[in-house]
Amino acid sequence: MEKFSKLKELVAGVEADAEKFYNAGNGAAGTRVRKAMQDLKVLAQEIRTEVTDKKNSGK
Repeated sequence: MEKFSKLKELVAGVEADAEKFYNAGNGAAGTRVRKAMQDLKVLAQEIRTEVTDKKNSGK
C-alpha cells in the first residue's frame, strides 16, 4: 500500500507542471512532466508485479 500512496503523491506533484506546460506552453515544465510520467510508469510496474505475486501466492 506504501507504493500506491507514493504513486498518488507523484500524480499530485506533477499537476502544477502539467498545467504550466499545457496552458502556458512552458517547455521546462514539459520536461518535468515527462520525467514524472516515466517515474509513474516504473512505480506502476512495481505495483503490478507486487499484486501479481501476492495474488498467486494465495492460491
